[in-house]
Amino acid sequence: MEMRDEFIGYYRQYIKRDGADRLLQWISETDFFSAPASTRFHSSYEGGLLEHSLNVFRNLISRYPDGRGYPPESLAICGLLHDLCKVEFYKVSYRNMKNDSTGSWERVAYYTIDERFPYGHGEKTVFLIERHMRLTEDEALAIRWHMGGFDQDAKAGGYSVSAAFSRLPLAVMLHVADLEATYLTETSGRKNGK
Repeated sequence: MEMRDEFIGYYRQYIKRDGADRLLQWISETDFFSAPASTRFHSSYEGGLLEHSLNVFRNLISRYPDGRGYPPESLAICGLLHDLCKVEFYKVSYRNMKNDSTGSWERVAYYTIDERFPYGHGEKTVFLIERHMRLTEDEALAIRWHMGGFDQDAKAGGYSVSAAFSRLPLAVMLHVADLEATYLTETSGRKNGK
């Protein structure tokens, strides 16, 4: 099964609330299915964002089969949609690099950031989702803080991420699933950690 079909299948199977169809339509009109997940770190290749989103969702449902009290819909929303802030975020640029094998210079494509809506990472994702579909408070906070200590507010010494993690198991679950996908499953420029 193609990853796009797998994503849409999970999305339609689990996400049923009002506005879900509008959100999926909007996603389909963006570069979500072809965008990278990063410029050079994890899944930094075409389709990396889609693959990363699927990996995070798979981690959530396999790690927490009972959802720890959360419905499967919440796990699907958080896993599949946590990085929507990355749609229309990257662009392809080119640079010359020397090919070590041939000794000649070659034009090589790479991803750069093209930030058109500088609203932060998790908070931008929450905003984009809620333009089409309402989130529960737990879903919104889990998505907002899924970066954990890597979030700029946490790096600056803010305590909100700690408060979210202390209060909401879903925030911790999403963060762990995201870390596992990023650092154990995916690697820079290589598909499926290979």
